[in-house]
Amino acid sequence: MNFQALYKEKLRTTQQIAGEIQPGWACAADTALAAPQGIYKALGDRARAGDIQNVTIHAFLDLFPLPCYQEDLFGKINGITYFSGAAGRAAVAKSAADIMPTHYRDGPGLITDYVDIDAYYAVVSPMDKHGYFSTGCSASLSVAMMAKAKRIYLEVNTAMPRALSGPVVHISQVTAFCEHNALLVELPKVEMDEASSKIGSLIAAEIPNGATLQLGIGAIPNAVAKSLREKNNLGIHTEMMTEGMIDLLECGAVTNSEKPIHTGRTVATFALGSRRIYDYIDDNPAVLMLPVDYVNNPAIISQHPNFVSVNSAVEVDFFGQVSAESVGTRHVSGSGGQVDYVRGAFESKGGKSFIAFESTSKNGTVSKIVPTLLPGSIVTTLKNEVDHVVTEYGIAKLRGHTLSQRTKALIAIAHPKFRDELTFSAKKQNIII
Repeated sequence: MNFQALYKEKLRTTQQIAGEIQPGWACAADTALAAPQGIYKALGDRARAGDIQNVTIHAFLDLFPLPCYQEDLFGKINGITYFSGAAGRAAVAKSAADIMPTHYRDGPGLITDYVDIDAYYAVVSPMDKHGYFSTGCSASLSVAMMAKAKRIYLEVNTAMPRALSGPVVHISQVTAFCEHNALLVELPKVEMDEASSKIGSLIAAEIPNGATLQLGIGAIPNAVAKSLREKNNLGIHTEMMTEGMIDLLECGAVTNSEKPIHTGRTVATFALGSRRIYDYIDDNPAVLMLPVDYVNNPAIISQHPNFVSVNSAVEVDFFGQVSAESVGTRHVSGSGGQVDYVRGAFESKGGKSFIAFESTSKNGTVSKIVPTLLPGSIVTTLKNEVDHVVTEYGIAKLRGHTLSQRTKALIAIAHPKFRDELTFSAKKQNIII
């Protein structure tokens, strides 16, 4: 097989690939950086010109306004969000995009069993000498999507790192591809305030040497990572590879040496953040980018002793119910992998999970610890599965504690100005014994 001849034969422009999309097609790309900026722009331009309509895009964590989330294209290109960024959230609020409820780990199976894909897209690294393209920073859903898709379209970008262990696509499998060397999206640096730093220190004190970590995104996970730099022989098995993890790898706190599986390797299913992360992944045999139905499988997570997961919440009520994806009926995002890691840590010998957040929102005017969730709020993590809840005022241990004990512990870590009000509500509900 002459790979270079195939390369020339299948090379197109972004406009030519967008021109192959037909009305009624369902299209999909993997999480975050996998969404093709060039192809999607060309598709949006085509729809804007009136050349196509009734196309559906399955979207996983949008980092830029996908055509299905652009207001002038509402009704022409339809979006289905599994985990929303800002544009997806805004489109749902305007009744212009639909929501697919799922745990992240179940995404590949859901795609296999229920989702038709006419066109799969991926941003990939340049072809190697064997004819393969790497999906780089996004490994979570690509294998399932490629198996289900009728057509495979690639956007080759020299900025995408080559993940040595991640999914690959051979030139012989590709319907067509284009070259589009756009900068990969980088997240702005999150500044840690006093509250997030305090929360990070509280959680870090609970993490033993040799523990394996999953950290989410934002100021609090970054603060946890910063507070772990003096630890030894930590491991990483995580949904998302973040900047704080690179810090821990480079300072020597993370060695992955005590992990019972993938010993010596960092495991993730996607990466997002800065160019520093992307460069770390590139051609690095110590980084495994693997599908999400494996990485987020609680049975795999639980094989790591002392597994620690850190995730966030919008609200937590006296029972310990965690709402992490809506404010009342207002959509914020999807379930993601929070439950995957809460359950995995629960089954891990010595494992711990933390739901961590600042005690208030809206400039200190609203308590995030509440007697009952806002009406219509989605319960992301059930009361029976929550282990620890953390604010800047301390850690409330919920697992193994009664409703009365949980309520008292949660009130104790609420902002002081809301504690009397919360106590009054608890007594009115006949909760405190």
